[in-house]
Amino acid sequence: MGVEAGAQAARARALAVLRIRGRALAVALLPAAVAVILLAGAVGDRLEGPVWDAARWVLTPFAVLVLLAAAGIALVVARARPAMSPTVPVTEEAAPDLYRMVRDLADRLDVPAPSAIALTPDCDSWLEDRTHPAHAPPPAEEHGDIAGAGKQAQRRHPVTPVLVIGSPFLWWMRVGELRAVLAPVIAGTGPSAHPDIAAARRFVRGLDAAVAVASEPRRDPVSRAVLAGVGWVARLLLRSCRVHAAELERGVAAAAAERAQAVDYGLRIVAQEQVGLAYAGWDRLLTRVALPAWRMGRWPSRLDAGVVAALTELSRRDRLAEGFASRLGERPACDLLEEPGTVDEAASLLAARLFHGGPAGPGPDWSPVDWSEYPDEVVDRKWRLDAARLHRVLDAMGVRPATGPTAPATVAPTLSRVLDHLTDTGRAWTAGTTGATDPAAGSTGLGPDTAGSTGLGPDMPDPAPREAAGPPHGRPDALDDEDLAGTTAPSATLAARLSAELAREEAAPSPAAPSPASPTPDPAALWDDRALPLFPLQPPRTARELLADHLTAMVCCAAMDTAGATPGLDWLDGPTLLIDGERTADLAPKVLTLIEDGDATPLRVWLSQLGIRPEKPVRLG
Repeated sequence: MGVEAGAQAARARALAVLRIRGRALAVALLPAAVAVILLAGAVGDRLEGPVWDAARWVLTPFAVLVLLAAAGIALVVARARPAMSPTVPVTEEAAPDLYRMVRDLADRLDVPAPSAIALTPDCDSWLEDRTHPAHAPPPAEEHGDIAGAGKQAQRRHPVTPVLVIGSPFLWWMRVGELRAVLAPVIAGTGPSAHPDIAAARRFVRGLDAAVAVASEPRRDPVSRAVLAGVGWVARLLLRSCRVHAAELERGVAAAAAERAQAVDYGLRIVAQEQVGLAYAGWDRLLTRVALPAWRMGRWPSRLDAGVVAALTELSRRDRLAEGFASRLGERPACDLLEEPGTVDEAASLLAARLFHGGPAGPGPDWSPVDWSEYPDEVVDRKWRLDAARLHRVLDAMGVRPATGPTAPATVAPTLSRVLDHLTDTGRAWTAGTTGATDPAAGSTGLGPDTAGSTGLGPDMPDPAPREAAGPPHGRPDALDDEDLAGTTAPSATLAARLSAELAREEAAPSPAAPSPASPTPDPAALWDDRALPLFPLQPPRTARELLADHLTAMVCCAAMDTAGATPGLDWLDGPTLLIDGERTADLAPKVLTLIEDGDATPLRVWLSQLGIRPEKPVRLG
């Protein structure tokens, strides 16, 4: 370990953590030590009498119980599997240039090189200790006389942490920028190799893993009671170590930053700007582009390549990013990989698992999609499925087809049907509204075409109670959502019905659910995936947002079927409608005007200007 002030402070904090561990061990051994003294006194005829005999009879079993409990707790702490970040491993054969760059950087910093490299679908980089036996890869197949040779030597050899790199960095950053960003991260292997710091980290990670083991649900009352005690002790020790462990990590980070100052310091300032830009582009790509595909059982197989396209588009639109496009002529960091496409596909699948909860491998209902196929396979299909759901809900509500001289003779779905239903000159619905204008009351606000107190046609059954539909999107009652306040009664009713319909579809068994037998190796063998998605991208959509999305989808379907429009992909905004090759960006305000005010005039004018025929039938998904 170097002479940096941060390293010395980290070692001091590590010793404080180890002293806490030593005190805990002393407390566990104290009853046994007293029992040994009492027994030794009895053998030497020094501590005799009824009082000493009673003390020996009471303290000796107690000391044995304490030793057994301490041994059990120590065994759980030692054997519990510490948490490990889900990553895509990158072998040296798959990225020799990347390993060569990391080793060269470690030599310049005079620190041990990381033991391995892995990628994570996030805009961050760190060192991760994976020395626990549970984190080791499965043993290779053994043959003949060499089976087991060298195992003991490998166990005694110290293993440095694994370098985890954010996969978007490899595609967006240039080689020099990546080197500058990784310098302070790799410099952290120096303090991490110190025995005291490594021992303190192992102890804290073991306590954290023991708490996780004790928190797992169990039906056996005996094991539940035993692990409850283990968890109590582990939490007590963690609280005692919390401040020291946090200061230890700060000291290690400070020491790494101080050591890395001499390596590419000027370039690191520029590279940090690219880190923030990559994070913004990655977040936009996941939420606007990848999430709609994931919801349909498709996962984009080139997410990292999409970051480059998204940020290039940002540099074209944003004056502040004008200078970033010129960087694309330099060598990208993904050139350090032998097969960037394969690595990108693996990282894209892992991103889908972490942020959406998809299966571990592709299947018939969970297949990859290329960016060139995205408009037809995702955008078009999404709009038509949403439009079909919208008309299915209107059918259930008893909304009749559009009427008028331009209405079709058939009962085919049309945009006019939706516009006529949502056009309303009545008062807006508020959270306290009841009676005929309350969406919960089952009124559809159909005006003269309604029949009976439910607002449905004479041949339509009464709507089912709201309890039967279940709470949409995990809310106790979506109809109490303040988001619906200020909308018209028909809009609020339709939004609530759409929310309930979507909740029923989500509650049904999903075809994209993880299957027991995956066609590809499941990385969940090394990390717990029972709570997928681990990092949900967005909160559930509100009823107002659902109605806006479905109405927009219906408009887009009408534009494609009657005006020759095409689905498109905007790297920053996701699915978009292209008319004569140009994206339409002024549809959303007109849709909101219809939802909130019941005024379809702005939308009808927009449709007329673009030659979209709302009375014509559309093809649904």
